Amino acid sequence: MKLSQFKLEVPEKLIAQYPTENRDESRLMVVHKDSGKIEHKHFHQLIDYFEDGDMMVLNNTKVFPARMYGNKEKTGAVIEVFLLRELNRESLLWDVLVDPARKIRIGNKLYFGENDELVAEVIDNTTSRGRTLRFLFDGTHEEFKATIALLGETPLPKYIDRPVEPEDEKRFQTIYGSQEGAVVAPTSGLHFSKQLMKRLEIKGIDFSELTMHIGLGTSRAVEVEDLTKHKMDSEQLEIPLITAERVNAVMEKKKRVCAIGATTMRSLETSVSTYNQLKPYSGWSNKFIFPPYDFKIADSLVTNLHTEQSPLMMLAAAFAGYDLTMEAYQEAIKEEYRFFAYGDAMLVI
Repeated sequence: MKLSQFKLEVPEKLIAQYPTENRDESRLMVVHKDSGKIEHKHFHQLIDYFEDGDMMVLNNTKVFPARMYGNKEKTGAVIEVFLLRELNRESLLWDVLVDPARKIRIGNKLYFGENDELVAEVIDNTTSRGRTLRFLFDGTHEEFKATIALLGETPLPKYIDRPVEPEDEKRFQTIYGSQEGAVVAPTSGLHFSKQLMKRLEIKGIDFSELTMHIGLGTSRAVEVEDLTKHKMDSEQLEIPLITAERVNAVMEKKKRVCAIGATTMRSLETSVSTYNQLKPYSGWSNKFIFPPYDFKIADSLVTNLHTEQSPLMMLAAAFAGYDLTMEAYQEAIKEEYRFFAYGDAMLVI
């Protein structure tokens, strides 16, 4: 398939700037991939499509306050620093993006906080906007992370055109996130409330967790027309043995396995045995899924309505079928669903 086939004009008014008041009150489009039927529900009605013995697999990554603002030495120019990943815990080396990049060269120092609580030195250029920073900090790693939490802010996507508010710190996280390391929220999981998860549990639906620390590459638009030439950024992935064993047991019983989010689906497809079973995994994944693709593990998917030409949208099209996915997106526009990170959800079943 070609990149141009995933072009989509989403009216600006449909780009959600805030989450719904209650997590599970967002809308839910239910797409039946076999019949092509499309239903319009609310997220708390997700429970109606699952039975005792089914399983939902969750990505338990947690977003950290990755966007910081520092001042360049001597000039005092304000520089946005977006923390991507820690490269070395001992020497506090980080892979970051800077903006404006033209002002930041190797050897420059950046100062963060009103009292310069944190200082960083640029030690390498990695891409046009990418830099490697060494933070100069006199304290433990835990104290360093606490300082980052104090000085950083929730990394809302740029299409959310407003300042970060205190409520975002809570709402740009899932209620089950426990492993800090993502710079993008696993947005499909944002719709789960404690009440809904309890109701699912009472009905007999089981939950298993894995960890994929989502980076910017997951939601960034693909830039090559030939999709076979696109290279995903690598993201850290952990699939525990217990998760693999439990998912395989559910598959053996012919019960439903639902991936909550495209990143969860990518994670599951990263580690599949020759017998089409899930294997435990610890490492990195740069798996890129686009149509056509033969999925091996999950038979249903909860996903958001994603940005055009993104790997997330392409994975949904691979799972539901290209034509049905594009029809569903047009239906979402017609019915004025809310799009993107704080928007509504889709269940493909």
